[in-house]
Amino acid sequence: MDKAGKKYIIPIILLSVLIPLIVSILLFSTEKLNTTSGWFRLLPHFNAVINSITSIVLLIGFILIKKGFTEQHKRAMVSAFILGTLFLISYLIYHSTTDSTVFGDLNTDGTLDAEEMASLGNSRTIYLILLLSHILCAIAVVPFVLFAFYYALKNKFTQHKKIVKFTLPLWLYVSITGVIVYLMISPYY
Repeated sequence: MDKAGKKYIIPIILLSVLIPLIVSILLFSTEKLNTTSGWFRLLPHFNAVINSITSIVLLIGFILIKKGFTEQHKRAMVSAFILGTLFLISYLIYHSTTDSTVFGDLNTDGTLDAEEMASLGNSRTIYLILLLSHILCAIAVVPFVLFAFYYALKNKFTQHKKIVKFTLPLWLYVSITGVIVYLMISPYY
């Protein structure tokens, strides 16, 4: 990589570390921003819509580049990036103001009692496996997306093509599983 390109590596690496770190802090923090507004509770629904649209836009972008429509592909990918950024902002706002929802917590007291646990069967295990894979892939996809955009913006299409072979499936998996995780936990909001 040339000197000009090296100056972008540090911000990409920093963002790739800081984003999951900030999300983790917000998720596990017992202190939330004090707010009386209830609109924050709508954000998971909004995020599911964003993830759904992102999945569609990513697929459209893939189809466009396969058909040789590079300008339309570029617009689709920029749209997906903007949607991802909007999702991240919304997700951070939600988790800085609201306690995490517990899967299976029918009485919404933040814990699972024996009766709630017994009523879940294997669905909680399936949910947790899906959620864990979603989280790990969401962490992993950040540097891939950032490098893919960097290479595209710098017209380094050989490197761009190499990295998007991993980025697209990973990003699609994160977007789609985000919607599935939402659908599974939404009865407990």
